[in-house]
Amino acid sequence: MIYTCTISTPLGPATASAEEEALTGLWFIGQKYYPAQTDAWDNEPEHRVFQTLQTWLDNYFSGRESAAVPFPELAPKGTDFQKAVWDILLEIPHGRLTTYGEIGKKLAATRGLSSMSAQAVGGAVGHNPISILIPCHRVVGASGSLTGYAGGLEKKKALLRLEEADLTSRKLFEV
Repeated sequence: MIYTCTISTPLGPATASAEEEALTGLWFIGQKYYPAQTDAWDNEPEHRVFQTLQTWLDNYFSGRESAAVPFPELAPKGTDFQKAVWDILLEIPHGRLTTYGEIGKKLAATRGLSSMSAQAVGGAVGHNPISILIPCHRVVGASGSLTGYAGGLEKKKALLRLEEADLTSRKLFEV
């Protein structure tokens, strides 16, 4: 059973999904790669995962330190490669930025490879099914330029402003 509900955020409504006791998705309604609703979806806004998620998001959008609020268990669905990229995204601190290339370097190192395609990393980042919590908005182009975001560049900019990320600095976080 896939439990779903609509979550309110200052950037617009989002659809959340959960299976068992873990969050499997959080998409801004209508964003790129928004999943097609199926008969397997069961609207269950009172599910404990969604209550935890809403509390975390309320805290995040208020600008308070989110570490003090329980983080929902995450169980994104994807390939092993995508999951490895998403795990690296979880290492990027609040308000910091990194590049697709940096993520590729780290992934290559963990796999004993000399390099990893930044484009392949970009594809995995773009298909992140849990917006905001798996912080794909903290990934920028090699020059530090803001690049695509499935929820739209305006939402990416808003999230980075909220986190007070320094968009002018060329000092990027090495994952």
